[in-house]
This record gives sequence, C-alpha cells and structure tokens, in this order.
Amino acid sequence: MDMNEDLCCRDWPTATPRTGLDSDGRRAAMASVNGDTTATARVPSPQPPMPWFGMDIGGTLVKLVYFEPAIEDGPATTEALERIKHYLKKNAAYGQSGKRDVHLQMDGVEVGGIEGTLHFIRFPTSEMPRFLELAKAKGIASLASTVCATGGGAHKFENDFRTQVGLGLHKFDEMDSLIRGIHYMEAHNSRECYYYSSPMERCVKMPYDFSNPYPYLVVNIGSGVSILAVRSPTEYHRVTGTSLGGGTFLGLCCLLTGCETFEEAIELAQNGDSTHVDKLVRDIYGGDYPKFDLRADTVASSFGNMNCRARREAASREDLARATLVTITNNIGSIARMCATNEGISRVVFVGNFLRVNPISMRMLAYAMQFWSKGTLKALFLEHEGYFGAVGCLLELMKACS
Repeated sequence: MDMNEDLCCRDWPTATPRTGLDSDGRRAAMASVNGDTTATARVPSPQPPMPWFGMDIGGTLVKLVYFEPAIEDGPATTEALERIKHYLKKNAAYGQSGKRDVHLQMDGVEVGGIEGTLHFIRFPTSEMPRFLELAKAKGIASLASTVCATGGGAHKFENDFRTQVGLGLHKFDEMDSLIRGIHYMEAHNSRECYYYSSPMERCVKMPYDFSNPYPYLVVNIGSGVSILAVRSPTEYHRVTGTSLGGGTFLGLCCLLTGCETFEEAIELAQNGDSTHVDKLVRDIYGGDYPKFDLRADTVASSFGNMNCRARREAASREDLARATLVTITNNIGSIARMCATNEGISRVVFVGNFLRVNPISMRMLAYAMQFWSKGTLKALFLEHEGYFGAVGCLLELMKACS
C-alpha cells in the first residue's frame, strides 16, 4: 500500500493522557461516548473481535485509527493478528504515500474497557485499491467479517470491500462520529486543544481548557467544509457548509503550479507572496479605508491583479499557491465568523486535514476571528486535526456492541 513537518509553535507533547474527567459535564459526555448508562458504574459488554480499526474514508484522504491493546493473550491472539500489528507498528511510512503520524500516538488510553495505544494512519483515497490488496494479503477477513467506517467512501467503496476482501462495512454517520471523536480525544489528552496568542506576530501557541466547551462551533475542513453547532454531548445541528475547502485548494494549486501533493502545495505557499496576485485595499484607495476599519493590506479582490498581463507574468508558482491558500482560508474564516455570530457562539473549533502542516491558515483563521469580531470570537484548534471521525467511528463500534 502506498500509504511532517511539525506545525509552528508545537512546543509540548501532543498526547498526554488524562487519568480523570474534569467536570460533571465531561463525565456525562464520556458516559455517552462509551455507551454507559451511568457515569460511575461500568458493566462488561460484548466486544468485537480484534483488530479494532476506525476508518474515515474522505474524498481526498483515508484516516485510519488502530487500537493496540496493552496486553494481548488468549485465543484472540492469532498469527494473522500479530502479522497485522507487526506490519503497522514497524513502519512510519507505507510505500510512498501512506503515513503513520507517530507524534500523535496516544498511549495508556481506554477503549471498550481495555487499555492500550491509539495509532493514527493516513493515505490518499486514490490508493484505496492498493489498501484493499494489502488487507486481503494480511488476512483481515479471517479475523473479522466487518470493519467500521464513516465518511462518503464508506458508501462508495462498500462493494469493493465485500467483493475484493470479503469484508462488510459497518457504516456510521459522519457527523456523529466527528463529534464523538472530538469529545473522546479532548477528554483523554490534556494538550488536545490550543489557540494562538498574537497569531500574526509572535505566534505563541497556548493550551486551552476545553473541559466545559458548550456551546461551540465545529468547522470541519476536509475536501469541502461542514459547520456544526454543538450545544451538548448529544445535541448538535449542521449550520451550513461550502464546497470551497481543502480539495479546492489542492486542485487549483495542481492546475496553477503543476504540484502533485498537498505537502508540495503548502511548501510552495510558504515561500510565496499573495500580494503579487491579490488586489488589496491599498491598490484601490491608496491606503487604509478607515470608515469601515479596512486596513491597507486587506484583500479587496482575490486574484484581482491577474487581469494585468505584466502582473501575471511576474507572479511565481509560489505566489499563486500562496494566493490560493489565502483565498480559500479567507472564505472559510468569513463563513465561520458569520455562522458563529448568527448562532450566538463565541468558540470556533477548526478541525480537518486541511490544517495539517498548514500553520499559515491556522494563524490567518486565528487572526480573522479575533480581529473581525473585535475579540468576541476565539479560534481553537485540536492536535489530532483530521482523525476525529475515525476515532468516533471506532467508539461507535464499541457502543453498537454494548
């Protein structure tokens, strides 16, 4: 199977397990996550066969979470199971495009009443045929008849899993899995949530106490964007979304610059200057527009300078990538701000693989929320970015078996 640079200001271990919950609200949330009828008493429940995976099959990336029990014994520990575990753990890269995000690994966490380690793996959705070949070669079907999955690909690839590997897909709702995954990860990792202080200046990354989060807005940036208002562990609704997301950024960069991967597009953007491409307020007014509090360096028209041949010829691949990133990020930030204002919510949580190795967008979003709301909105980020759907899917499987 063809299956990072760290973000700026990443200055602490990303996965510090918590031994307890911080509030009654958190306790209730985790009772819901684990499928318990009470928050204080746990009753042993039937468990699915190992290995335990959660898959979020998106339009661009497949996110896979693998739970490794701390102690494995008894008849469940088969040769095939050991073979799968050995293959996943001995590698941090699988072929040219599959990656295990070792820095996100979480030790000493509990899933389904068993303590163990969560491993986080991703690969392009375009590599699904090779993943299916690998799953068949490793004999996963001999261990379990069903794999839990969420995301659009859980529907798209259902027949391929059945006919090529002999596995059924137990499909779970994408948004339910996302919210459940966020609550679980934040409850088990004391460093999960953070924000940027002075995002466009010193870029100081600060921990944020998310133990009493409600209400909050989730902006899930994948290939496209979905925005959810979350008001309790079990109450949320989809506010809106946009088709202009991470897939748009990568697609346009491939067209404009000839790049091939998200990482390459981000690297180009980091070395570019979007002001060579965009028309700014100063290009129109000669400076600031104080009546509406518009600074001279505010983008007035994305790609607005590209109607001039001389400016087109002067723009580099890096400039075009940076302008594309700024355009997509500004649009997402504007929609998120309007949604938060309309919903009466002050905390905006940005998640999704668009933010992976993408400190530019995170700083821009943090600044935009703070500046345009005059300090009433706060942009928050989570360390495990795009894996929450896969984690929530795994937890949904535990709940379904209880």
